[in-house]
Amino acid sequence: MDKQELTTRLKESKHRKIKVAVTDMDGVLRGKFMHLEKLISALENGFGFCSVVFGWDMCDLAYDNTKMVGWHMGYGDFDAQLDLNSFRSIPWEEGTPFLLADFSSDKSENLSICPRSLLKNSIAKAEGMKYAPMFSQEFEWFNFKETSSSLEGKNFQAPLALTPGMFGYSILRMSENKDFFHTLFDQLEAFGVPLEGLHTETGPGVTEAAIQYSDILEAADRAVLFKTGVKEIAKKHNVVASFMAKQTNKLPGNGGHIHQSLWDLKKKKNLFYDGASKDGMSLIMQNYLAGQLRCLPEILPMFAPTINSYKRLVEGAWAPTTLTWGYDNRTCALRVLTPTQKSTRIEHRVVGSDVNPYLAMAACLASGLYGIEHNLKLDIPATSGNGYENLMNGVLPSNLLEASNKMKTSNIAIELFGETFVDHFTCTREWEWKQFSAAVTDWEIKRYFEII
Repeated sequence: MDKQELTTRLKESKHRKIKVAVTDMDGVLRGKFMHLEKLISALENGFGFCSVVFGWDMCDLAYDNTKMVGWHMGYGDFDAQLDLNSFRSIPWEEGTPFLLADFSSDKSENLSICPRSLLKNSIAKAEGMKYAPMFSQEFEWFNFKETSSSLEGKNFQAPLALTPGMFGYSILRMSENKDFFHTLFDQLEAFGVPLEGLHTETGPGVTEAAIQYSDILEAADRAVLFKTGVKEIAKKHNVVASFMAKQTNKLPGNGGHIHQSLWDLKKKKNLFYDGASKDGMSLIMQNYLAGQLRCLPEILPMFAPTINSYKRLVEGAWAPTTLTWGYDNRTCALRVLTPTQKSTRIEHRVVGSDVNPYLAMAACLASGLYGIEHNLKLDIPATSGNGYENLMNGVLPSNLLEASNKMKTSNIAIELFGETFVDHFTCTREWEWKQFSAAVTDWEIKRYFEII
Protein backbone atom coordinates (compact mmCIF):
# COMPACT_ATOMS: atom_id res chain seq x y z
CA MET A 1 0.00 0.00 0.00
CA ASP A 2 1.42 3.39 -1.00
CA LYS A 3 0.71 6.76 0.65
CA GLN A 4 -2.00 7.73 -1.81
CA GLU A 5 -3.83 4.43 -1.44
CA LEU A 6 -3.69 4.60 2.36
CA THR A 7 -4.81 8.24 2.38
CA THR A 8 -7.78 7.43 0.14
CA ARG A 9 -8.72 4.44 2.26
CA LEU A 10 -8.59 6.45 5.48
CA LYS A 11 -10.59 9.34 4.04
CA GLU A 12 -13.30 6.96 2.88
CA SER A 13 -13.54 5.27 6.28
CA LYS A 14 -15.68 6.45 9.19
CA HIS A 15 -12.62 7.05 11.35
CA ARG A 16 -11.30 10.55 12.02
CA LYS A 17 -8.52 9.44 14.34
CA ILE A 18 -5.73 6.90 13.96
CA LYS A 19 -3.69 5.25 16.68
CA VAL A 20 0.10 5.43 16.16
CA ALA A 21 2.80 3.89 18.35
CA VAL A 22 6.51 3.26 18.85
CA THR A 23 8.27 1.02 21.37
CA ASP A 24 10.48 2.20 24.18
CA MET A 25 13.69 0.42 25.22
CA ASP A 26 11.70 -2.20 27.15
CA GLY A 27 9.45 -2.99 24.20
CA VAL A 28 6.43 -1.26 25.72
CA LEU A 29 4.22 0.38 23.11
CA ARG A 30 3.98 4.15 23.55
CA GLY A 31 1.59 6.03 21.33
CA LYS A 32 -1.33 8.35 20.83
CA PHE A 33 -4.36 9.15 18.72
CA MET A 34 -3.66 11.34 15.73
CA HIS A 35 -6.30 13.25 13.78
CA LEU A 36 -6.76 12.11 10.20
CA GLU A 37 -5.50 15.38 8.71
CA LYS A 38 -2.43 15.37 10.96
CA LEU A 39 -1.70 11.78 10.02
CA ILE A 40 -1.92 12.51 6.30
CA SER A 41 0.67 15.25 6.82
CA ALA A 42 2.82 12.86 8.90
CA LEU A 43 2.76 10.29 6.09
CA GLU A 44 4.49 12.83 3.89
CA ASN A 45 6.75 14.65 6.31
CA GLY A 46 7.08 12.56 9.44
CA PHE A 47 6.18 13.94 12.84
CA GLY A 48 7.78 14.83 16.15
CA PHE A 49 7.67 12.33 19.00
CA CYS A 50 9.05 13.24 22.42
CA SER A 51 12.55 11.81 22.92
CA VAL A 52 11.64 10.84 26.49
CA VAL A 53 10.32 7.58 25.00
CA PHE A 54 13.96 6.43 25.05
CA GLY A 55 14.80 8.39 28.19
CA TRP A 56 12.63 6.74 30.80
CA ASP A 57 11.97 3.26 32.12
CA MET A 58 8.75 1.25 31.96
CA CYS A 59 7.44 3.13 35.02
CA ASP A 60 8.13 6.58 33.50
CA LEU A 61 11.15 7.31 35.71
CA ALA A 62 13.71 9.36 33.78
CA TYR A 63 17.15 7.81 33.41
CA ASP A 64 19.91 9.88 35.03
CA ASN A 65 22.82 7.99 33.46
CA THR A 66 22.29 8.14 29.67
CA LYS A 67 24.07 10.42 27.21
CA MET A 68 21.76 10.36 24.18
CA VAL A 69 18.59 11.30 26.06
CA GLY A 70 18.23 13.07 29.40
CA TRP A 71 17.52 16.31 31.21
CA HIS A 72 20.72 17.72 29.70
CA MET A 73 19.16 17.37 26.21
CA GLY A 74 15.91 19.11 27.12
CA TYR A 75 13.74 16.20 25.92
CA GLY A 76 12.99 17.67 22.52
CA ASP A 77 11.26 15.75 19.75
CA PHE A 78 12.82 13.07 17.59
CA ASP A 79 11.73 12.78 13.95
CA ALA A 80 9.45 9.77 13.61
CA GLN A 81 8.42 8.09 10.37
CA LEU A 82 5.27 6.01 9.94
CA ASP A 83 5.64 2.61 8.30
CA LEU A 84 2.81 2.07 5.81
CA ASN A 85 3.45 -1.68 5.79
CA SER A 86 2.48 -1.83 9.45
CA PHE A 87 -1.07 -0.58 8.80
CA ARG A 88 -3.78 -2.51 10.62
CA SER A 89 -7.28 -2.09 12.01
CA ILE A 90 -7.94 -2.89 15.66
CA PRO A 91 -10.97 -5.22 15.71
CA TRP A 92 -11.67 -4.81 19.43
CA GLU A 93 -11.75 -1.00 19.00
CA GLU A 94 -14.37 -0.85 16.24
CA GLY A 95 -11.75 -1.12 13.52
CA THR A 96 -9.68 1.88 14.62
CA PRO A 97 -6.77 2.29 12.15
CA PHE A 98 -3.29 1.67 13.56
CA LEU A 99 0.26 2.36 12.37
CA LEU A 100 3.71 1.73 13.81
CA ALA A 101 6.50 4.29 13.57
CA ASP A 102 10.23 4.31 14.13
CA PHE A 103 13.05 6.82 14.17
CA SER A 104 14.88 5.86 11.01
CA SER A 105 14.61 9.18 9.18
CA ASP A 106 17.78 10.67 7.74
CA LYS A 107 16.96 13.73 9.82
CA SER A 108 17.21 11.80 13.09
CA GLU A 109 20.59 11.80 14.80
CA ASN A 110 19.38 9.28 17.34
CA LEU A 111 18.09 6.39 15.25
CA SER A 112 20.84 4.13 16.62
CA ILE A 113 18.99 3.88 19.94
CA CYS A 114 15.58 3.14 18.35
CA PRO A 115 14.88 -0.62 18.71
CA ARG A 116 12.94 -0.95 15.47
CA SER A 117 15.56 1.03 13.55
CA LEU A 118 18.31 -1.14 15.06
CA LEU A 119 16.57 -4.21 13.67
CA LYS A 120 16.20 -2.55 10.26
CA ASN A 121 19.96 -1.92 10.23
CA SER A 122 20.62 -5.63 10.78
CA ILE A 123 18.08 -6.51 8.08
CA ALA A 124 19.84 -4.20 5.61
CA LYS A 125 23.10 -5.98 6.36
CA ALA A 126 21.52 -9.39 5.80
CA GLU A 127 20.01 -8.28 2.50
CA GLY A 128 23.39 -6.89 1.45
CA MET A 129 24.74 -10.40 2.03
CA LYS A 130 21.90 -11.75 -0.18
CA TYR A 131 19.89 -13.22 2.70
CA ALA A 132 16.19 -12.83 3.54
CA PRO A 133 15.70 -13.57 7.28
CA MET A 134 12.46 -15.40 8.09
CA PHE A 135 11.52 -15.37 11.77
CA SER A 136 8.73 -16.05 14.21
CA GLN A 137 8.30 -15.81 17.97
CA GLU A 138 6.31 -17.87 20.43
CA PHE A 139 5.21 -16.65 23.85
CA GLU A 140 4.18 -18.17 27.15
CA TRP A 141 2.26 -16.04 29.63
CA PHE A 142 0.10 -16.17 32.75
CA ASN A 143 -3.60 -15.22 32.82
CA PHE A 144 -5.22 -14.06 36.04
CA LYS A 145 -8.85 -13.40 36.99
CA GLU A 146 -8.00 -9.88 38.07
CA THR A 147 -8.20 -6.25 37.03
CA SER A 148 -5.54 -3.58 37.24
CA SER A 149 -7.34 -2.17 40.29
CA SER A 150 -7.73 -5.50 42.08
CA LEU A 151 -4.04 -6.29 41.60
CA GLU A 152 -3.08 -2.88 42.93
CA GLY A 153 -5.42 -3.36 45.88
CA LYS A 154 -3.77 -6.62 46.90
CA ASN A 155 -0.26 -5.28 46.23
CA PHE A 156 0.15 -7.83 43.43
CA GLN A 157 0.13 -10.66 45.99
CA ALA A 158 -1.60 -14.02 45.39
CA PRO A 159 -3.37 -13.20 42.11
CA LEU A 160 -6.14 -15.63 41.17
CA ALA A 161 -5.12 -17.78 38.20
CA LEU A 162 -7.53 -18.17 35.30
CA THR A 163 -7.35 -21.97 35.66
CA PRO A 164 -6.14 -24.17 38.53
CA GLY A 165 -3.40 -26.78 38.59
CA MET A 166 -0.76 -28.08 36.22
CA PHE A 167 -2.53 -28.97 32.98
CA GLY A 168 -0.53 -28.43 29.79
CA TYR A 169 -2.20 -28.97 26.41
CA SER A 170 -5.56 -29.13 28.17
CA ILE A 171 -8.60 -29.20 25.91
CA LEU A 172 -10.76 -29.06 29.04
CA ARG A 173 -9.25 -25.82 30.36
CA MET A 174 -9.53 -24.14 26.96
CA SER A 175 -13.16 -25.22 26.70
CA GLU A 176 -13.88 -23.81 30.16
CA ASN A 177 -12.67 -20.42 28.90
CA LYS A 178 -13.76 -20.77 25.28
CA ASP A 179 -15.01 -17.21 24.86
CA PHE A 180 -11.61 -15.80 25.81
CA PHE A 181 -9.54 -18.22 23.75
CA HIS A 182 -11.74 -18.10 20.63
CA THR A 183 -11.80 -14.30 20.73
CA LEU A 184 -8.04 -14.18 21.27
CA PHE A 185 -7.29 -16.41 18.28
CA ASP A 186 -9.79 -14.78 15.92
CA GLN A 187 -9.22 -11.13 16.79
CA LEU A 188 -5.45 -11.42 16.67
CA GLU A 189 -5.74 -12.83 13.16
CA ALA A 190 -8.04 -9.96 12.19
CA PHE A 191 -5.37 -7.64 13.65
CA GLY A 192 -2.74 -9.06 11.32
CA VAL A 193 -1.10 -11.24 13.97
CA PRO A 194 -2.04 -14.77 12.83
CA LEU A 195 -1.32 -17.61 15.23
CA GLU A 196 0.03 -20.99 14.25
CA GLY A 197 -1.15 -22.54 17.50
CA LEU A 198 -2.61 -21.73 20.92
CA HIS A 199 -2.69 -24.05 23.93
CA THR A 200 -2.45 -24.20 27.70
CA GLU A 201 1.00 -24.71 29.19
CA THR A 202 1.92 -26.39 32.44
CA GLY A 203 1.05 -24.11 35.34
CA PRO A 204 -2.07 -22.37 36.63
CA GLY A 205 -3.47 -20.04 33.96
CA VAL A 206 -0.45 -20.42 31.66
CA THR A 207 -0.96 -20.20 27.90
CA GLU A 208 1.39 -20.52 24.94
CA ALA A 209 0.95 -19.13 21.43
CA ALA A 210 3.12 -19.52 18.35
CA ILE A 211 2.88 -16.69 15.83
CA GLN A 212 3.04 -17.61 12.14
CA TYR A 213 6.44 -16.99 10.57
CA SER A 214 7.16 -14.15 8.14
CA ASP A 215 9.98 -11.86 7.11
CA ILE A 216 11.82 -10.65 10.19
CA LEU A 217 10.51 -7.06 10.45
CA GLU A 218 6.93 -8.23 10.13
CA ALA A 219 7.69 -10.98 12.65
CA ALA A 220 8.97 -8.43 15.16
CA ASP A 221 5.98 -6.15 14.56
CA ARG A 222 3.66 -9.11 15.11
CA ALA A 223 5.45 -10.05 18.32
CA VAL A 224 5.21 -6.52 19.75
CA LEU A 225 1.56 -6.23 18.76
CA PHE A 226 0.81 -9.72 20.06
CA LYS A 227 1.81 -8.80 23.60
CA THR A 228 -0.25 -5.63 23.59
CA GLY A 229 -3.14 -7.30 21.77
CA VAL A 230 -3.33 -10.15 24.27
CA LYS A 231 -3.38 -7.72 27.18
CA GLU A 232 -6.10 -5.56 25.63
CA ILE A 233 -8.32 -8.51 24.63
CA ALA A 234 -7.80 -10.13 28.04
CA LYS A 235 -8.98 -6.99 29.85
CA LYS A 236 -12.28 -7.20 27.98
CA HIS A 237 -12.72 -10.65 29.51
CA ASN A 238 -11.80 -9.47 33.03
CA VAL A 239 -8.42 -11.16 32.72
CA VAL A 240 -4.95 -9.70 33.28
CA ALA A 241 -2.24 -11.21 31.07
CA SER A 242 1.32 -11.18 32.42
CA PHE A 243 4.45 -11.67 30.31
CA MET A 244 6.75 -11.44 33.32
CA ALA A 245 9.54 -13.99 32.82
CA LYS A 246 9.22 -15.72 36.19
CA GLN A 247 6.07 -15.44 38.30
CA THR A 248 7.18 -17.78 41.08
CA ASN A 249 10.09 -20.09 41.85
CA LYS A 250 7.55 -22.90 42.21
CA LEU A 251 6.74 -22.91 38.48
CA PRO A 252 8.61 -22.75 35.16
CA GLY A 253 9.12 -19.31 33.64
CA ASN A 254 7.65 -17.76 30.51
CA GLY A 255 9.68 -18.20 27.35
CA GLY A 256 9.61 -16.02 24.25
CA HIS A 257 11.54 -18.36 21.96
CA ILE A 258 12.56 -17.07 18.52
CA HIS A 259 12.61 -19.34 15.45
CA GLN A 260 14.87 -18.21 12.64
CA SER A 261 16.16 -19.14 9.21
CA LEU A 262 17.86 -17.43 6.26
CA TRP A 263 16.38 -17.69 2.78
CA ASP A 264 17.45 -16.44 -0.65
CA LEU A 265 16.19 -12.95 -1.52
CA LYS A 266 13.27 -14.38 -3.54
CA LYS A 267 12.28 -16.44 -0.46
CA LYS A 268 12.20 -19.61 -2.50
CA LYS A 269 15.04 -21.54 -0.84
CA ASN A 270 15.86 -22.08 2.82
CA LEU A 271 19.62 -21.56 2.97
CA PHE A 272 19.87 -23.35 6.32
CA TYR A 273 18.98 -26.67 4.70
CA ASP A 274 21.35 -28.99 2.90
CA GLY A 275 19.79 -32.30 1.92
CA ALA A 276 23.21 -33.72 1.02
CA SER A 277 24.58 -33.38 4.57
CA LYS A 278 23.89 -36.12 7.09
CA ASP A 279 22.21 -33.77 9.55
CA GLY A 280 20.48 -31.47 7.03
CA MET A 281 22.54 -28.45 8.12
CA SER A 282 24.15 -26.25 5.49
CA LEU A 283 27.52 -24.58 6.03
CA ILE A 284 25.69 -21.23 6.28
CA MET A 285 23.56 -22.62 9.10
CA GLN A 286 26.64 -23.94 10.91
CA ASN A 287 28.42 -20.56 10.64
CA TYR A 288 25.26 -18.77 11.80
CA LEU A 289 24.88 -21.12 14.76
CA ALA A 290 28.54 -20.72 15.71
CA GLY A 291 28.13 -16.94 15.63
CA GLN A 292 25.14 -17.08 17.95
CA LEU A 293 27.00 -19.25 20.42
CA ARG A 294 30.05 -16.96 20.31
CA CYS A 295 28.06 -13.75 20.78
CA LEU A 296 25.38 -14.91 23.22
CA PRO A 297 27.14 -14.09 26.52
CA GLU A 298 28.28 -10.74 25.08
CA ILE A 299 24.74 -9.53 24.29
CA LEU A 300 22.63 -11.46 26.80
CA PRO A 301 20.68 -8.40 28.09
CA MET A 302 18.99 -8.16 24.67
CA PHE A 303 17.51 -11.62 25.36
CA ALA A 304 17.15 -11.29 29.14
CA PRO A 305 16.55 -7.57 29.82
CA THR A 306 15.10 -7.46 33.34
CA ILE A 307 16.05 -8.41 36.89
CA ASN A 308 13.38 -11.07 36.74
CA SER A 309 14.71 -12.57 33.48
CA TYR A 310 17.52 -14.30 35.36
CA LYS A 311 15.12 -15.97 37.81
CA ARG A 312 13.83 -17.87 34.77
CA LEU A 313 17.30 -19.00 33.59
CA VAL A 314 17.76 -21.76 36.16
CA GLU A 315 18.44 -25.46 35.87
CA GLY A 316 15.57 -27.85 35.33
CA ALA A 317 12.94 -25.18 34.59
CA TRP A 318 12.75 -25.45 30.77
CA ALA A 319 15.09 -22.49 30.27
CA PRO A 320 18.78 -22.87 29.33
CA THR A 321 21.75 -21.96 31.51
CA THR A 322 24.66 -23.21 29.38
CA LEU A 323 26.22 -22.26 26.04
CA THR A 324 24.99 -25.33 24.20
CA TRP A 325 23.20 -26.43 21.08
CA GLY A 326 21.53 -29.70 20.16
CA TYR A 327 19.27 -31.44 17.69
CA ASP A 328 15.68 -31.06 18.88
CA ASN A 329 16.98 -30.68 22.44
CA ARG A 330 14.95 -28.39 24.69
CA THR A 331 17.60 -28.28 27.42
CA CYS A 332 20.03 -26.37 25.17
CA ALA A 333 20.33 -22.65 24.48
CA LEU A 334 19.94 -23.23 20.74
CA ARG A 335 17.69 -25.99 19.41
CA VAL A 336 18.36 -27.12 15.84
CA LEU A 337 15.48 -28.50 13.79
CA THR A 338 16.08 -29.96 10.31
CA PRO A 339 12.97 -32.01 9.47
CA THR A 340 12.34 -30.63 5.97
CA GLN A 341 13.69 -27.99 3.60
CA LYS A 342 10.88 -25.60 4.48
CA SER A 343 10.97 -25.97 8.26
CA THR A 344 14.71 -26.20 8.97
CA ARG A 345 15.47 -23.55 11.56
CA ILE A 346 17.16 -22.58 14.82
CA GLU A 347 15.09 -22.00 17.95
CA HIS A 348 16.71 -19.54 20.36
CA ARG A 349 15.48 -20.75 23.74
CA VAL A 350 17.25 -18.22 25.98
CA VAL A 351 14.73 -15.55 25.00
CA GLY A 352 12.08 -14.81 27.64
CA SER A 353 8.59 -13.43 27.17
CA ASP A 354 9.69 -10.14 28.79
CA VAL A 355 11.92 -9.08 25.88
CA ASN A 356 11.65 -6.23 23.44
CA PRO A 357 11.12 -8.33 20.26
CA TYR A 358 12.92 -5.79 18.05
CA LEU A 359 16.07 -6.02 20.16
CA ALA A 360 15.90 -9.79 20.61
CA MET A 361 15.47 -10.42 16.88
CA ALA A 362 18.19 -7.90 16.03
CA ALA A 363 20.48 -9.75 18.42
CA CYS A 364 19.63 -13.13 16.88
CA LEU A 365 20.22 -11.93 13.33
CA ALA A 366 23.32 -9.82 13.97
CA SER A 367 25.07 -12.56 15.94
CA GLY A 368 24.26 -15.15 13.28
CA LEU A 369 25.58 -12.91 10.51
CA TYR A 370 28.70 -12.36 12.62
CA GLY A 371 29.35 -16.09 12.43
CA ILE A 372 28.94 -16.10 8.64
CA GLU A 373 31.10 -13.00 8.14
CA HIS A 374 33.89 -14.40 10.29
CA ASN A 375 33.49 -17.92 8.91
CA LEU A 376 33.22 -19.31 12.42
CA LYS A 377 33.43 -23.08 12.63
CA LEU A 378 30.86 -25.00 14.61
CA ASP A 379 33.50 -26.72 16.71
CA ILE A 380 31.24 -27.17 19.72
CA PRO A 381 29.67 -30.65 19.48
CA ALA A 382 25.91 -31.05 19.68
CA THR A 383 24.63 -31.84 23.16
CA SER A 384 22.68 -35.04 23.51
CA GLY A 385 20.90 -35.52 26.78
CA ASN A 386 20.88 -32.97 29.60
CA GLY A 387 22.21 -29.60 28.42
CA TYR A 388 22.29 -28.28 31.99
CA GLU A 389 25.15 -30.67 32.73
CA ASN A 390 27.26 -29.70 29.70
CA LEU A 391 29.63 -27.00 30.96
CA MET A 392 32.23 -27.44 28.18
CA ASN A 393 31.56 -24.06 26.59
CA GLY A 394 30.65 -22.15 29.73
CA VAL A 395 27.48 -20.81 31.32
CA LEU A 396 25.41 -17.67 30.90
CA PRO A 397 25.92 -14.61 33.14
CA SER A 398 23.82 -15.09 36.26
CA ASN A 399 22.21 -11.66 36.74
CA LEU A 400 21.42 -8.45 34.89
CA LEU A 401 24.34 -6.45 36.33
CA GLU A 402 26.90 -9.09 35.38
CA ALA A 403 25.40 -9.43 31.89
CA SER A 404 25.21 -5.66 31.35
CA ASN A 405 28.81 -5.09 32.46
CA LYS A 406 29.94 -7.78 30.05
CA MET A 407 28.00 -6.25 27.17
CA LYS A 408 29.12 -2.70 27.96
CA THR A 409 32.78 -3.60 27.51
CA SER A 410 32.27 -6.08 24.68
CA ASN A 411 34.03 -5.36 21.39
CA ILE A 412 31.67 -7.85 19.73
CA ALA A 413 28.59 -5.97 20.94
CA ILE A 414 30.03 -2.69 19.63
CA GLU A 415 30.88 -4.31 16.30
CA LEU A 416 27.33 -5.62 15.98
CA PHE A 417 25.35 -2.56 17.10
CA GLY A 418 27.66 0.43 17.44
CA GLU A 419 29.05 2.16 20.49
CA THR A 420 26.14 4.60 20.83
CA PHE A 421 23.48 1.89 21.14
CA VAL A 422 25.57 -0.35 23.38
CA ASP A 423 26.31 2.50 25.77
CA HIS A 424 22.70 3.69 25.90
CA PHE A 425 21.13 0.26 26.24
CA THR A 426 23.52 -1.01 28.91
CA CYS A 427 23.03 2.21 30.87
CA THR A 428 19.28 1.54 30.87
CA ARG A 429 19.95 -1.98 32.20
CA GLU A 430 22.26 -0.58 34.88
CA TRP A 431 19.43 1.78 35.81
CA GLU A 432 17.11 -1.20 36.18
CA TRP A 433 19.61 -2.85 38.54
CA LYS A 434 19.93 0.39 40.50
CA GLN A 435 16.15 0.57 41.01
CA PHE A 436 16.06 -3.04 42.19
CA SER A 437 19.01 -2.56 44.54
CA ALA A 438 17.30 0.39 46.24
CA ALA A 439 14.09 -1.54 46.92
CA VAL A 440 13.36 -3.33 50.19
CA THR A 441 11.80 -6.65 49.17
CA ASP A 442 9.27 -8.93 50.88
CA TRP A 443 12.02 -11.54 51.14
CA GLU A 444 14.19 -9.17 53.20
CA ILE A 445 11.33 -8.20 55.50
CA LYS A 446 10.36 -11.82 56.17
CA ARG A 447 13.97 -12.85 56.73
CA TYR A 448 15.31 -9.96 58.80
CA PHE A 449 12.40 -8.07 60.41
CA GLU A 450 12.20 -10.11 63.61
CA ILE A 451 14.92 -12.76 63.67
CA ILE A 452 18.04 -10.78 62.93
